[in-house]
Amino acid sequence: MPSEDEESKEPRSRSAAPSPAPPTTASSSAGACGVEIPISWPADGTVSLKWIEHLTGALEWSSRHLPPSEFASVLPVHVFDSLILTASKILHKEPNCVTVRIGDDDCSSNSHSNSSSSISNSNCAVVVVGDLHGQLHDLIFLLQDAGLPAHNRFYVFNGDYVDRGAWGLETFFLLLAWKVFLPHRVFLLRGNHESNYCTSVYGFEKEVLVKYGDKGKHVYRKCLGCFEGLPLASMIAGRVYTAHGGLFRSVPSPQSKRSKGKKNRRLSFNLEVNSLSLGSFEELSKARRSVLDPPWEGLNLIPGDVLWSDPTMKPGLSPNKERGIGLLWGPDCTEEFLKRFHLKLIIRSHEGPDAREKRPGLAGMDKGYTIDHVVESGKLITLFSAPDYPQFQATEERYKNKGAYIVLKPPGFDEPEFHSFEAIVPRPEVWFPYSTC
Repeated sequence: MPSEDEESKEPRSRSAAPSPAPPTTASSSAGACGVEIPISWPADGTVSLKWIEHLTGALEWSSRHLPPSEFASVLPVHVFDSLILTASKILHKEPNCVTVRIGDDDCSSNSHSNSSSSISNSNCAVVVVGDLHGQLHDLIFLLQDAGLPAHNRFYVFNGDYVDRGAWGLETFFLLLAWKVFLPHRVFLLRGNHESNYCTSVYGFEKEVLVKYGDKGKHVYRKCLGCFEGLPLASMIAGRVYTAHGGLFRSVPSPQSKRSKGKKNRRLSFNLEVNSLSLGSFEELSKARRSVLDPPWEGLNLIPGDVLWSDPTMKPGLSPNKERGIGLLWGPDCTEEFLKRFHLKLIIRSHEGPDAREKRPGLAGMDKGYTIDHVVESGKLITLFSAPDYPQFQATEERYKNKGAYIVLKPPGFDEPEFHSFEAIVPRPEVWFPYSTC
């Protein structure tokens, strides 16, 4: 494989087009630049590319011209309900580890392809995206830069769509629209921030309550229900494993002994550190993902591992004491996992520049990605797609990092192309800092 520098493309930046002076309300049916508001649900219930383009324009426009308290006048609650219900039905039917299969027919050109994309229209490709954290404008740029999802262009998103950014609701809603439009081309995985705990602490709950007012609790509950249905991981072309946090433990089923006369007794199952071992895809498939917050103790530990674990340079598998949930795994575990399941790449996310600053021995996230482990069977990559993060810190305190996405192409889909990009400038004014964490 090429070296890290040889694989990386030059970072790209994009300035937002100048916008007219913001109106004070969204009472008119047409916004600036011909954007029709409010958004209406398609009459036949079928999401189309045109509808998504309309939605994207309306979300981008409202983020620059309206206070968040008027968001419901752009995206009414009944439209939100229709989309999240449709998307949730699709997501809840998917397995814990979705399989991204690419056949010969998928590699033909398609009318939805974007001729200005970084990916050749003559080939199929899989685009892998890391943490987004409510940075809507950077997501819109990424989709344009890599090329919109299409018949021959698959997308796998590694989670953390919300929290710490001002437009988590818009970001998640736009991704749900793409999922409904192309359910077998767009795959949305769960991140650790798609949980009740994180969204109540890091801003998303506050964001929803501000944007939807007295309907905010209803919208927030619907989002939590949708989060529960998000798959945990993906397998791309049988060669690449992706998940938000990464690897997971084997949790054998103990022989439980019921104690008579004690109702609702909780079964305690604590694995000793020296007994930890890597889990299998069969075990992953049987994990119960429909929980608001992945448990950190008990029998259902795999979801927490997949969402919260981190790599380290220290060999072995150990509890992730820093986070209080999940695991730490070393290069030997990466090699074992790749070799055991005949894989070439592990692509995970979960760590931005702030997290990596506290991780001696691992590279920083300045370019939006790092290659953490290079072993005999392949590589472990961390991918972060939110540039100039975190949004709510003072400008002089932000990390000025680039975001990145990965493109995987035939024949093996296991030679990653890294595409770094800078943040959209100028960012819209942030009316209300939902998160200061």
